[in-house]
Amino acid sequence: MQDPAEGPVDPPCQGGSEPRRGRPRSAAVERAIFDAVTELLEAGETLDGLSIERIARTAGVGKATIYRRWSGKEELFVDVLRDIEPPEPTVSGTGGLDDLRVLLESMRTRALAQRSSALLHNVFVQTKKHPKLWSAYQNTVIGPRRAAMLAAVRRAVDAGELREDFDVELMDDLFVGPMMVRTIHRLDAPLPDDLADRIIRMLLQGLAPHSDAPPV
Repeated sequence: MQDPAEGPVDPPCQGGSEPRRGRPRSAAVERAIFDAVTELLEAGETLDGLSIERIARTAGVGKATIYRRWSGKEELFVDVLRDIEPPEPTVSGTGGLDDLRVLLESMRTRALAQRSSALLHNVFVQTKKHPKLWSAYQNTVIGPRRAAMLAAVRRAVDAGELREDFDVELMDDLFVGPMMVRTIHRLDAPLPDDLADRIIRMLLQGLAPHSDAPPV
């Protein structure tokens, strides 16, 4: 079936070639496709059980309309995941610790949304079971987020907020690690509003006891 609003459509690509994009993307058509995938997942369908044909039928578009935008189901799912997650935070691009705080807070709020959304949680769990899909998600979603964090740490070093004689990537891991443990590995752990501030403050102050503190 061909959706009239799209006009003539290109056939799906063959082999490993890039799909032919044709005319510019229609936001309304993409919205219908995203909503169709979400609707099917909410109804209990698994990622394995979904097909392009069923997605197209639910969205009221032709299969070729989907294939001209995405090479296959995996690529479409990555965009659906990005669509149903909270939006990426806006950072100044000039601040160091301030931008890092914004990014850590974004991790916390995403985790809260995932905990309260059965759909988001289930899709995330299912995605990790598919190596190709998980790799695509890592490259297009997780990778840019990590790069933004690392850039903020570098800006903090340049601004004199962090030591310049330490490994920048290791410092980044030290900031991100506690939030990842709380949001991914310990789903029962509390996520208080001031968690990002507490992580930053604790790392800046250090974990060693003060020399003048009485022994415990």
